[in-house]
Amino acid sequence: MPLNRRTFLERSAAAGVGVAVAGAAAAPAVADERGEDHGHGRPRKRYAFTVLGTTDLHGNVFNWDYFTDKEFDDKAHNDVGLAKISTLVNRIREEKGRHNTLLIDAGDTIQGTQLSYYYAKVDPITAERGPVHPMAQAMNAIGYDAAALGNHEFNYGIPVLRKFEEQCDFPLLGANALDAKTLRPAFPPYSMHRLRTPHGRDVRVAVLGLTNPGIAIWDKQNVSGKMVFPGLEEQAAKWVPKLRSMGADVVVVSAHSGSSGTSSYGDQLPYVENAAGLVAEQVPGIDAILVGHAHTEIPEYFVTNKETGQQVVLSEPLKWGQRLTLFDFELVWEKGRWVVERVGAKVLNSNTVAEDPKITGLLGDEHKKVVAYVNQVIGTSTAVMSTADAPWKDEPIIDLINHVQAETVKAALAGGEYAALPVLSQASCFSRTAAIPAGEVTIKDAAGLYPFENTLEARLMTGAQLKEYLEFSARYYVQTPAGSPVDTSKLTNANGTPDYNYDAVSGLTYEVDIAKPAGSRIVKLSFEGAPVDPGARFVLAVNNYRASGGGNFPHIAAAQQLWANSEEIRNTIIAWVQAKGSVDPAEFASVGWKLTRDGVPVF
Repeated sequence: MPLNRRTFLERSAAAGVGVAVAGAAAAPAVADERGEDHGHGRPRKRYAFTVLGTTDLHGNVFNWDYFTDKEFDDKAHNDVGLAKISTLVNRIREEKGRHNTLLIDAGDTIQGTQLSYYYAKVDPITAERGPVHPMAQAMNAIGYDAAALGNHEFNYGIPVLRKFEEQCDFPLLGANALDAKTLRPAFPPYSMHRLRTPHGRDVRVAVLGLTNPGIAIWDKQNVSGKMVFPGLEEQAAKWVPKLRSMGADVVVVSAHSGSSGTSSYGDQLPYVENAAGLVAEQVPGIDAILVGHAHTEIPEYFVTNKETGQQVVLSEPLKWGQRLTLFDFELVWEKGRWVVERVGAKVLNSNTVAEDPKITGLLGDEHKKVVAYVNQVIGTSTAVMSTADAPWKDEPIIDLINHVQAETVKAALAGGEYAALPVLSQASCFSRTAAIPAGEVTIKDAAGLYPFENTLEARLMTGAQLKEYLEFSARYYVQTPAGSPVDTSKLTNANGTPDYNYDAVSGLTYEVDIAKPAGSRIVKLSFEGAPVDPGARFVLAVNNYRASGGGNFPHIAAAQQLWANSEEIRNTIIAWVQAKGSVDPAEFASVGWKLTRDGVPVF
């Protein structure tokens, strides 16, 4: 029977843990007769099933890009969205038998597209008689069995998350999302699922959900004093033995945490951000881990558990519904219980199938509303602005973000103690395909420029701190000797640094010498034509992700906060354009920084 939400919550509240989910009569399971049963001459009992997994859906239902208002496409011709995933899931269920499959997700569901934004902010699901979130509708219709919490689930605040949870017909799991006062789980830690076999004894599959400790930093204003997020390894070590003692034959972890063992918030928390591999290595009793958060594709990756020597399989399907992971389990009946004999993983590409008309039809009206919303005209622009070259040139479109942020902070500090200090601003190239057209500017144009729900803060920094901040940012470039050819396709993202962790700072002028090693690249750092005084004080307009330690930039997280608001920077830009009526790059664009090699400009 499908999971009944009311029953789930009642049982979970009573037990403090998950709930058993009984499957209906199953289609014949895959079985073979390899081996004999301890000399008795009878075939050994076998059973096979499949766990399907998605992660980092980020509000994608349709194969549609709301920022360009057309069908999604990229260089690899990937497709996105739950409508595509639904077709793949239907195909696998038909092949394997519906009740020989489970479908789970590893988090970051309700943030990322204008579709998800619209139903959090414009027509919010929290309103009285509000709508049902499109992601809840789609995932319910597809038949998800469980989903882990992602860090972006907390972006819109706990009330929106709780309402989304209420609208889902499956549990949102978070064993390491604890109530700050009681230190008890604020969400179900796990769910338990029964798969019926042809052999009489059901297979009990436990799904343990783990989320990202970085939530405590990245969404501090939403969770501080309400929830805490201890490390994944610690909580897995607590719960996996419990699940085994409760009779779990198979333990699958759904972890919104990458596999690399690294963190982007440094030593601000004593936990690892990307800990899925460490969980597999350190915690005995896990059979498979669905990995999320890192936005990378890992079809199949084995980690050896240090205590047992067991091989644990990890898989991470590519973001936004571009891939679907399949964990194929083969079990054998041994000594009165089911034992995992082998498990493997692979991913399926959603661009190989059509969208499921059941899902597109279900949410057609919501899609049309959002398309109409993003196409609202908010002003005009005198020139085309694009991010195509922004990763290596100071482009007017990034200057626009910095100009709006600096103007907003100046107005907020006016008349106060810090009003006389110069205001600088940081911004990143979040998307290399964002553009502001000449002529009419719409909401989708501005939203495409700033796709994240970041808010704005003002922090107090010294000249010396800003120099170190810029040096850290400049690690983004691959060291390129003077005189050698420059290939822009290989110039950036050194050591895996994403575009959103390269900050350009406006209000200063400087050069980034990419012939020099990281840490000694910032030269000719000046303010108003004079070298920056290391002791001088500046106000930095900065997004809350960076101010909270995201990216692990030096000094900023510890810097004094002078001001902050709760309005998304994207909406601040939209409001600024609406108020101005016309955007003219001549009013704010300048070349404040440039790449050089031994003093010679690269471009």
